[in-house]
Amino acid sequence: MKRMKCVKVEKKGGISWVWLNRPEKRNAMSPQLHSEMDETLRELETDPDTAVVVIAGAGGYFSAGQDLKEFFRENEKNPAGRKLAAEQANRWRWERLYKYDKPTIAMVEGFCVGGAFMQLCATDFAIAADDTVFSLSEVNWGILPGALVSKVVSDTIMPRKALYYCCLGEAFDGVEAEKIGFINFAVPKDELVDKTIELAQKLMAKSPAVLRATKHAVRQVRTMDFDQSYDYLAAKGQAIKVGDAQDSYNTGLSQFLDKKAYKPTFEPFALKKSRKSTAKKKAPAKKKVAKKGTKRAKR
Repeated sequence: MKRMKCVKVEKKGGISWVWLNRPEKRNAMSPQLHSEMDETLRELETDPDTAVVVIAGAGGYFSAGQDLKEFFRENEKNPAGRKLAAEQANRWRWERLYKYDKPTIAMVEGFCVGGAFMQLCATDFAIAADDTVFSLSEVNWGILPGALVSKVVSDTIMPRKALYYCCLGEAFDGVEAEKIGFINFAVPKDELVDKTIELAQKLMAKSPAVLRATKHAVRQVRTMDFDQSYDYLAAKGQAIKVGDAQDSYNTGLSQFLDKKAYKPTFEPFALKKSRKSTAKKKAPAKKKVAKKGTKRAKR
């Protein structure tokens, strides 16, 4: 992966940490950052060394939202540039991240403001420091919450809470964010990284194929009626079996019924190890060395 200016990637233990890397701007999102995030997520989605993606902000800030100068002011007289920037911003934060094949986690601290709510709500899970400042302040400076922010906020939390924070623009902390459903957990800041790793490791213990299908299914059925949901989920259940390296259905059933090896209520079935990790290394063939003093055969 090539070196980028506004995005930093660190890989460790199956987790790819993707850092918005403009700490001097509290990670306000510029057109270049949007472009780099789109490219980064596209590459990591098929990266064999990446099992879970964590979205975070460098310097102790998740994101202060859009960079008003670079994203808006500098593109006022450049319709083409503004259209391109908007397309890139929406693509990685919604079209790509919301439908991502791998589990994603938002690790939030410092500030999460305005447009940053899009990537917060598009990730599968979110953990925040309890003193994080969340704010939908657009109403205070005369605009609607940008892009799809109004939509993702109203889809994520209770309608009256969505109206309250969108219309009043009041800031709230991580404890309130957990209470109203914006995030999964609010934790002390010094526990944030450890709790994020703990969640990622739990996800990596599941069957990748089943986990991918489950998260897609939960998102998709929200806009379907019961009949549509039934048909969709039946087809999705069959589709899991195609190309599933773990053969999850049969493996899980066998380990439970035949081997009594695990309790599904409390733990996942044991994943098969990849051939790469289980293959035995063959000892290099020893070269035959002629003994000293032996005479060559006469021709």
